[in-house]
Amino acid sequence: MEEKVYYRNQLVNNINIYYEFYPNPNARKTLVLLHGFLSSTFSFRRLIPYLNKEFQVLSIDLPPFGKSEKSNNFIYSYSNLAQTVIELVQTLGLNEITLIGHSMGGQIVLNILHQQPDIADKAVLLCSSSYAKRSRLPLIIGSYMPYFHLYVKFYLARSGIMKNLQNVVHDHTLISDEMLFGYLQPFLKDEIFLALTRMIRDHEGDLSAGELSRITHPCLLIWGEYDRVVPLSVGERLTKDLTRSELVILRDTGHLVPEERPEDVFLHIKQFLA
Repeated sequence: MEEKVYYRNQLVNNINIYYEFYPNPNARKTLVLLHGFLSSTFSFRRLIPYLNKEFQVLSIDLPPFGKSEKSNNFIYSYSNLAQTVIELVQTLGLNEITLIGHSMGGQIVLNILHQQPDIADKAVLLCSSSYAKRSRLPLIIGSYMPYFHLYVKFYLARSGIMKNLQNVVHDHTLISDEMLFGYLQPFLKDEIFLALTRMIRDHEGDLSAGELSRITHPCLLIWGEYDRVVPLSVGERLTKDLTRSELVILRDTGHLVPEERPEDVFLHIKQFLA
């Protein structure tokens, strides 16, 4: 059967959101995918075909990333990004959803559950951002300087897409030209760096241990054994703070688990949701 997918833009919470919707007429549940920092729905392209066999899938480009709007007036706090996802889900009339977040997307998932517990039944956290503090005051003050966005651009250009991919992928032989171009594409225009400057200013930090303990949803945590971005020790701590959680460790895997181990991630999700 030919795969159907709908590529759409939707204005919610005063910003234009790009999303991809993969229907499945035999599935009642919808999985909502949220990507990590400096990424996009592109990072789920190997995982989505597996998920779509069993579920409907909604994959969202969190602003200012991917093909979503890069506004300098939008508030890029985690709480406001969570509210944006909530409004999009409600606008699309989706029910019976499970939230799946990778890295920063995982922290957005937790913010959504914290703000509106009844929106989802369960959550899957893939190497989720956790316990990060608010941006430091000198950095926030510096972000108001003219042309600060050019410093952001220079910093990211200096580290380079290849170096960043080598940091998030354990097996470097998996890095391909498709990956390089896919992760580079959103950063070819300067407007993203203006929005990232605003994001540095708005970032309020991850949820506290106390806030995490009040989330009662069943949560599946999937972590790469050799995650150098959000180490496994963070996942172990997060498992303790979330009251109903289980941790799965993928051996010989780094931070970018949807790219590195899509079939294994799918099988664990399918078992968790059965």
